[in-house]
Amino acid sequence: MNLDEFTLSGLVKGVPPGIAPFPMTEVAAKRWNLLNEDLPLPTAVLKLSAIEHNERWMQDFLRLSGAVISPHGKTTMSPALFRRQLADGAWAMTVATAQQLQVCRSIGIKRIVLANQLIGRQAIRYVLQELTAHGDFEFYCLIDSVEGVKMLAEATRGSQLAAPINLLLEGGTQGGRTGCRDLASALGVARAVRSAGSALRLRGVEGFEGLIGGKTPDEIEAGVRHFLDFLAEIARACIAEDLFAPGPIILSAGGSAYYDMVVQRFSSERLGRETLVLTRSGCYLTHDSVHYRHFFERLQERTPEVRRLGEGLRPALEVWAYVQSRPEPIKLICTMGQRDVSRDIDMPVPLLWYRPGTNAPPQPMPPGHRVTGLNDQHAHVAVPEESPLRVGDMVGFGVSHPCTTFDKWQVLYLVDDAYGVKGAIRTFF
Repeated sequence: MNLDEFTLSGLVKGVPPGIAPFPMTEVAAKRWNLLNEDLPLPTAVLKLSAIEHNERWMQDFLRLSGAVISPHGKTTMSPALFRRQLADGAWAMTVATAQQLQVCRSIGIKRIVLANQLIGRQAIRYVLQELTAHGDFEFYCLIDSVEGVKMLAEATRGSQLAAPINLLLEGGTQGGRTGCRDLASALGVARAVRSAGSALRLRGVEGFEGLIGGKTPDEIEAGVRHFLDFLAEIARACIAEDLFAPGPIILSAGGSAYYDMVVQRFSSERLGRETLVLTRSGCYLTHDSVHYRHFFERLQERTPEVRRLGEGLRPALEVWAYVQSRPEPIKLICTMGQRDVSRDIDMPVPLLWYRPGTNAPPQPMPPGHRVTGLNDQHAHVAVPEESPLRVGDMVGFGVSHPCTTFDKWQVLYLVDDAYGVKGAIRTFF
């Protein structure tokens, strides 16, 4: 299945209205430029120079740390970007749902981590179907209960699987999300896997540290360290009882905020067997302008050696809109709303402005411009009285938390630094 075969027309957000339908693969031939007003706004773009820089940075980080990465595909849900990440050496792709899994399988990805419990008749049916038909499909998912083990064991009974279900024993935190809360529970699950038969194989230990809270960054990071210690303790206890299947033992955690801590802690663990340290950051590729930028600044403070890698990650994702009204001297309304950009963590930030018809490049947004609210299709922007912006100007916004901006767009444009359109990607949410 060729997921790049997608017809663009004015029915797709971000495509000029009234244009004759054409294949997405031909978008570069249109020679569109955002600043020439060739595209309707709002429009979401990805700056190629930033993506390429972030790809190189993560490759260098992984070489420095000795870890491997299975990027979380839920961030972009873009097969075109998945291919880039795999070409960069990603060990696997990570997903969260059966639909995301099928997108990966549809483009031939052979190693996938479902960073979730495999549950429900339809999801289990699909996975077993793939494992029966494709012996080269290497599938991993999480397990945190004896009931879950029994359910999978029952589902696989009598199946003619060409490849097993590889399980990662999930540790969790009190008040957190999924995962075993204590060592006794974790060992109970691991023993149940060992007794379940050859269709299920325990391959490692996993957890997600991204929801650990605290009053200060230091307090949060202390909680992350404690949690990683707990995951390592689970792994050592399973080693002591010989509960892991043959092969490297996988130690995995690491969203997009604390992956440096994850690889440092797990790389120092000596289990007496080959170990694979697996991080799963999904947001590194496009980064952002607020949430993960702050996390990255903190990462550089606590892990000074990454400064040897040069400039850190760059934000690649921008959403552009027009100033459509200046109803008050200190207020603008722009043509972008919560159906176009994330707001679940922070409001978008005005980064650049451009007056169509001028030869100057986009200018940095002067101080004092701030998004104060979003309606479905409008952004409320507080501005100083002396703001140069007027109706018809274009504003480029940075986002916070790229995951919840990507899911608002079927198509995002790949642009060069002059905002010439060099291609497009499609998403599958």
